[in-house]
Parts: sequence; structure tokens; C-alpha cells
Amino acid sequence: MNTYFKQAGVALASAGLCLSAGLSQGSSHREAPFITELPKVDGTDFYLFRSYESGRENYVTLIANYLPLQDAYGGPNYFDLDDDAIYEIHIDNDGDAREEITFRFQLEDLLNDIQLTVGEGSSLEMVSVPLKNIGDATADANVQLRQQYTVSVVYGDRRGAAQTAINVDTGTQTFRKPLDYIGAKSFDDYGAYADQHIYDIAIPGCNGNGRVFVGQRKEAFAVNLGEIFDLVNTNPLGPRNGEGAGDLARNNVTTFALEVPTACLTGSAATETGGQPVIGAWTTASVRQARVLNPAPRANGKGASIEGGAFAQVSRLGMPLVNEVVIGLKDKDAFNASEPADDGQFLSYVTHPTLPELLEILFGSAGAEAPNNFPRSDLVTAFLTGVPDLNQPAGVTASEMLRLNPAIAATPAAMQDDLGVLAGDNAGFPNGRRPVDDVVDIALRVVMGALTTDAPNRDVPFTDGVQLDPSELRTTFPYLATPVPGSPNGLPM
Repeated sequence: MNTYFKQAGVALASAGLCLSAGLSQGSSHREAPFITELPKVDGTDFYLFRSYESGRENYVTLIANYLPLQDAYGGPNYFDLDDDAIYEIHIDNDGDAREEITFRFQLEDLLNDIQLTVGEGSSLEMVSVPLKNIGDATADANVQLRQQYTVSVVYGDRRGAAQTAINVDTGTQTFRKPLDYIGAKSFDDYGAYADQHIYDIAIPGCNGNGRVFVGQRKEAFAVNLGEIFDLVNTNPLGPRNGEGAGDLARNNVTTFALEVPTACLTGSAATETGGQPVIGAWTTASVRQARVLNPAPRANGKGASIEGGAFAQVSRLGMPLVNEVVIGLKDKDAFNASEPADDGQFLSYVTHPTLPELLEILFGSAGAEAPNNFPRSDLVTAFLTGVPDLNQPAGVTASEMLRLNPAIAATPAAMQDDLGVLAGDNAGFPNGRRPVDDVVDIALRVVMGALTTDAPNRDVPFTDGVQLDPSELRTTFPYLATPVPGSPNGLPM
């Protein structure tokens, strides 16, 4: 076992069980009852890692995915984002469970009513078309509806004064979002088209430019969702690659990818106290508190609904799988609306988790046996404080979020181990999270006692039987692959 994880059992003394914050965010793939009604703002996965693209060693990449389970053929509207919502990435760089930096994304719809001449003579009329595009979708004249966005940065409380970032490539405050991958007839080369929407970004208060991309990408989360939620209807003691790429292999997501100079994210507090410059981060989405349905929507007037009031948070994501398989059903919506500083209300879900007990009930005959070292200090370390001498901030307030120590060098893509720190690759999960990291297998092993010294199954290689093929990922920003096309006709077999 990796040296960092050998120390996990003693981390509770430094974290304290009298936590003012216990557990926080982890929304993912329709995990809470209310968020199923708002798929456009449902966070699916969050990645945080030191950039491993050649020449980008001094940058950190943050990737927030939303709008789960996109079937690529989902026309005619496809998967535009909510232009009445705000999508945010929050940074805690001093370990106090509160954001010091927030990156805010807001979308705007751009409608181009395309009409065709229909009829003859006196019956001639101009009629709006029903499709999103009427030809080559890379040409604006052929596209009815597209989106653009702004990026703002807020220092301090997330609802404080926002400063708008600049698109270095255009000198404006707006960035274009590529259309979703409708199909090969609408896009001759979607990969090249999407890459034209990677922009250099000047972030206020940051010395040096970053990069940004918002658009559709291929799902990189390898998991058998159907089997997992059918009482783990798989073999957790079987081979790791026994079930291919999983249920999401043909799905897309919508990605907010931001690459920021590391020095713009790390706080001074950790360095001043002799600690490590650890970055904590999580994502949220918020919508207006009030919504009134319009019984007579018109394209040239008000839309189908009118939004108003303050923003209310409805989705959160830090560590993967937390709200799906850790938080009790009755608290899932509350979890999505909560903030790290108030996480103590969820503490029991970490110190006394139910997932290991369920695995023992389901697979006890095959040898699965839940740890009995309560309270589970090993899980407090893994999910709430960070691991000592790896990614635990000095004086940390325990709360759930991804934590990254960017002082640890990135592992080149070809050398990355998808079991991360468990396999000795200290640039991987739970030191941040890279697209390749098999967080399902890692989480299964950790909850069954991999970080302890006396759990019956501490050395058992639990798995959901699914592995991501690393060749499906890019080794350059934004790292996630070109999305699956809605129509495969015309693509090489």
C-alpha cells in the first residue's frame, strides 16, 4: 500500500471528530429526487488535476460536467444549457471549507430564425424551419439557435462582486459554445470544429492567461449504472475489465473546462504555516428561486417561463459518488443545496457508512465483510480532510471536496495508473481526480477498508468490472474526447 495511505489511520487525531463540517457535495447522474426535474443543471462529474499536456506543467485543469445521460441522437433540440442558470467552480485555498475564488459561467441563447419560402404565387409564405440547422452547421447562417457564454471571477463570498474575464482571442467578454455533435452530415470534421472553441482567457486578478472550453464531450465516467443500482447486480470480486466500458460508453455530457495558472489558485496561508499549497474545489449550479409558467409563449415575446428572484443552489459535486451511494435518500436534495461550511449535518454518513453493510448483505457468501472500526476515521481522512503529507491542508476544516496538491508533479498520460494513489501514482485520485482515474474501484476498496490495518477485506480488489480505455482520452486540453455523433452515417467503420 502507498506510504501516504499507511498514515491515514492516524489522521483522525489531527482532523478531530468534533467536526464543524462533515460531508459535502457529490451530485452525479440523477442522484437526487429534485435534480431529476432539472437535467440541464445536474452536475455529473468533476475533475481537478495538474495539467499533463506537454508545456503546461504550471497549470491546473478543472473540468465540471453537467447534463447527464445524453443520447447523441437527441434532436431536434439536442442539449443546450440553461441560460437562466449559473454554473460555478469554487476554490478553497486555505482549508477553511469556504470559497476564496469562484469561477462563474453564464449562458446566452442566440436565435436566428431561419425561414424558407413555401408555396407559389399568392400563397407564397415565409415559414420557420423546425430543425436546428439547415446545412453545414459550422456556418452561422445555417444555424437557428446557438449559445455563447461569459466567465466571471468572484473573490471571497460567491455572491460578491464579479469581474468578467476577457476572451484573449477576440478581445470581447464572450466565448462561443460549439453546437452538439448532430452528426457527420452536419459536420465534416467535428473534432476540428470543436477545437476552434478552445480560447485563451484573461482572468481578472490572475497573472498569466488560462484556457477555457465549454461544449459537448464524450462521457469518460466508466461505470455500470444499471447494475450498480440493481442491488450491485455485478461481481465486485470479479475481473476489472470484465464488462467493457460500462453503460455510459455511448453517452455524452456537457463540459466546462478551465485551465488556470497554478499560482492564481494557491493561497498564501498554507505556505506561511509551513504546509502544502493544497487546493480544494467543488462545483455547483443554481437557478432562480421563482419560476412562472407562461400559458402563451411566443418566440418574439416571453418564453415558456419567466424566471426571477435570488439564485438557489440545486446541484453540487466534489468527490464522485457521494450523493449517489453515501448520502441517505431522505437527505439527497438537502445535500445538493448545502455548502461545505455546514457539512456537519451529514457526518454520520461517513463515520457510519451503509454501503459496506449493503455489500456484506449482498455478497457475504462470496467473502465480503464490512469493516467494524467505528467511527470510520479512514473515510474521514480520504473524503473530508485529505491525506497527511499528500493533500491535507494545514489546519483543515473537515469538509468534502476534491483536494489537489499541485506541488506533486503530473504523471505523463502514458504512465498514469487508473487506481491513483492506491497504486503509487500520487498525481491521481484522491489527490485531485484525472479523467483516467477509476474512482468506482478506488471508492469500493476504500469503503471496504483498504486504508485500515485490520479490515477483513482490506486487500481485496473490489471492482465494478469496468475500466476506461485510456486511448479514448485526449492528452491535450480539454482532455475529454470528441463526443459521440448523433448520426453515425458517413463515419468510417
